Amino acid sequence: MATKLTGFREKPFTSKGFAMFGLFSLFNRNTALDGALRDVGIHPVLVPEAVKITITRMQKRSGEGRKAEAFYRDAAELLGYCMLGQEFFIESNSAFAADRVEERIEAAVEAGNSDDAQLILLALHSGLMTEDVVERFDLEDDHETSGQSLTD
Repeated sequence: MATKLTGFREKPFTSKGFAMFGLFSLFNRNTALDGALRDVGIHPVLVPEAVKITITRMQKRSGEGRKAEAFYRDAAELLGYCMLGQEFFIESNSAFAADRVEERIEAAVEAGNSDDAQLILLALHSGLMTEDVVERFDLEDDHETSGQSLTD
């Protein structure tokens, strides 16, 4: 019979368990976000780390109680549409998914201050937005000279 030792963790190699492994959390690979990006046809390497970190911070600040996977899936769909454009997004996903994302973009443009609006601005600022999407929805950054950040 094995004796259970007290003071030892069952999973000793987590970043929360040991301070020296906490350094690796600085370069945290968000596999849920990377998987969601892959699902919509975007290789995660094509998305700058700064964009992924911003999306992760947005998810953590989101007080809506949504699960992280759902937030990342929604963010990846919107980002994927912005990066691929309508035609290639439909090829990688479906016309129904494209229609749903287009409705979200239109609602975000109307609302002006939502998670979707912030994701659209993030794609626009980071140079990930295709010209097709910019023209299709007549997108422009009204806050470019005002000094407001995307996460305010």
